[in-house]
Amino acid sequence: MEPEKKRTQRDYTLAFKLSVVDQVEKGELSYKEAQARYGIQGRSTVLKWLRKHGHQDWGGSGAARVPSSCPMKKSSLPLTPEQQIKALEVQLRAAQEKAQLFEAVVEVLKKDYGVRLVKKPSGKSSHKSSSKG
Repeated sequence: MEPEKKRTQRDYTLAFKLSVVDQVEKGELSYKEAQARYGIQGRSTVLKWLRKHGHQDWGGSGAARVPSSCPMKKSSLPLTPEQQIKALEVQLRAAQEKAQLFEAVVEVLKKDYGVRLVKKPSGKSSHKSSSKG
């Protein structure tokens, strides 16, 4: 049996790093669990990725876990294209999940309560406007 080859941070692709960071920031894994699951040898490697590629404050002194639903502080530095894509993908996923939830609620209202909902054409308000004239 050959001893495990030591890897450096350069051995991991950016996509892999962003995937690990995403899983940790979503709360799917702790950084230590990610390190164990993916066989990342360095104790601080994942933390370095979180500080470099993450959207949360992963500062040095005992950084507390910030829920992903909290608004993030906007950095004064512009986002890289990869970070912009990642942020947009997260927003898209959230919007799709929200749409699925609303569709499920509408289905329950139809089936269980006999409620009939009609979507308003876009641009139409559900409130009558009181125009004087």
